[in-house]
Amino acid sequence: MKVVSVTWTLAGLGAAALIGAVVWPNAANSIMPGSGERAAALRAYLPTSVAAVLPTAALSRASAQPAPDAPAPNSAPSRPPAPVTTGKATRGPMPFVVNSVGTAQPIATVALKTRADAQIEQILAVEGGMVKAGDIVAKLDARQIEAQIKQAEAMLTRDTVALEAANRDVARYTELLAKNAGTKINLDNAKTAAATAQANMASDRAQIDNLKIQLTWYTIKAPISGRVGSITVKAGNIVRAGDNTTTGVLATIVQTTPIYVAFSLAQHVLPDLRESIGATGAEVLATPQGSKKASKGKIAFIDNTIDPTTGTVTVRASFDNEDEALWPGQLCNLRMVLRIDQDVVSIPRDATQSGQNGNFVYVVENGIARIRPVKIGRTQDGRDIILDGLKGDETLVVEGALALSNGARVVVRNEPAKKDS
Repeated sequence: MKVVSVTWTLAGLGAAALIGAVVWPNAANSIMPGSGERAAALRAYLPTSVAAVLPTAALSRASAQPAPDAPAPNSAPSRPPAPVTTGKATRGPMPFVVNSVGTAQPIATVALKTRADAQIEQILAVEGGMVKAGDIVAKLDARQIEAQIKQAEAMLTRDTVALEAANRDVARYTELLAKNAGTKINLDNAKTAAATAQANMASDRAQIDNLKIQLTWYTIKAPISGRVGSITVKAGNIVRAGDNTTTGVLATIVQTTPIYVAFSLAQHVLPDLRESIGATGAEVLATPQGSKKASKGKIAFIDNTIDPTTGTVTVRASFDNEDEALWPGQLCNLRMVLRIDQDVVSIPRDATQSGQNGNFVYVVENGIARIRPVKIGRTQDGRDIILDGLKGDETLVVEGALALSNGARVVVRNEPAKKDS
């Protein structure tokens, strides 16, 4: 019985080994060379439904023999060239430009008020219209002050006659006293009367001058040239001196030609800004927001202190504004050319990449992209100013740099196709 049991056990092990060899011919071939091929041949006698679910009979020996055209096992496939778009580094003059946003401000603003209590007789200015310095804006009823002037002139005439009489008395008493026919006291009284009349005449003249000055208050003139705003009162209204309400201001005149544009700049720009005043090529262009027309001006004022909370300095630029393209209170985009730098290397802004060691670019040479470290000075108008790293005639990768590494092959997409010869 023991012999039969051992025989059945060995038979079972043999059957299991045979089935394992058929299922996994690679493993059988590694244990006993040649057994895998024979086991794989037995698959031809199995039903199709059974053979379909078995693993692929790829033999280690066969796999160890690479095909003549297959690549070596340890060699990586060649990477195709990466498509990129390129741009050029250029060398030449470059303006030093600073951009900002400012607000147009009138150089002068005058609120017209009356200095006399009177009724408005006539309004001669037009709301929203232009006036020149000295133009009459409004006239007030001046009959009362004119009457006072006439009264003062009459008093001057009276005192003039009194002075003439006193001078005659002085002459007569002087003559009598010389002949011992008069007394000295009469002469002294005559001189006193003459001096009094002379003083009264001086007072009358001063009074007349004062009244004539007050008379000018009744004709309200424009002290500056500019544009008239809203006129709050009309003819027939009573205006009073010292009225601080809205009706106390007849109209407001703002000077629009020339005009200021006020803005703020960071303090690190201040040295270049100060040097630009009067420099050749320096200018300020102001473009009102919503408009495409720019006005040309120049720096007129730099504040004497820097705001410590913001680190900025207030600046004003003046513009002739003869066409009134700039309107008081209007927001403007400012482009300031502080100077023209000569022999500057610049590159497209998109060509600059950032890494752990700083900024760099990919320079394309003979279809190969090479990393080139660069030092950036400033950025303006979509270009970076290069201080070190480039000569100015290089071809740089502008798009597609993220897929590159140093030494990668590239194909330029924006390069013009070569014509067949």
